[in-house]
Amino acid sequence: MSGVKSQDLLIGEWACLGIICETPIHRFGVAARLKQAGDIGRIWTMSRALTYRSIEQLALRGLVEAAHEEPGVAGGTRTVYRATRSGRNALREWLGTPVNHLREFRSELLLKIELARLLKIDSSALLELQREVVHQSLQHLPSEVDSSGDVVSIWRNEMATAALRFLDQL
Repeated sequence: MSGVKSQDLLIGEWACLGIICETPIHRFGVAARLKQAGDIGRIWTMSRALTYRSIEQLALRGLVEAAHEEPGVAGGTRTVYRATRSGRNALREWLGTPVNHLREFRSELLLKIELARLLKIDSSALLELQREVVHQSLQHLPSEVDSSGDVVSIWRNEMATAALRFLDQL
């Protein structure tokens, strides 16, 4: 993955990289999309300070670079960032990697699906791999929850079943 492993970046950094891969953009524009009301913020929300720090980290790793500067709205200039070839390759590989745990569906898997949609990347292979991961999870769970009311087992079974229905709908 261009020297970058999926565990090397935080999910917020992946979100920033995905936004920058879609189109060259300045840090404030990325932060706006990661606000709670933003298109990506519906899935993963970050403060402006964390967004700026994430973009700095991506630049240090060579995944994004300054493209040019433009005048800011309130004076000064804004640096517009674009993804490097390494950044685009790393993101593409990350977008094709299924999540390991059902608890990551709400954040990481939804983010991957949405970024792939925005970047016009076919996610059908990801969804098939994800389905296999969920099936494996189900095989390790008790098929019937005993009458003791083990809430963790009940929860895991229900989440795995719901995850499969979700994947089937996609």
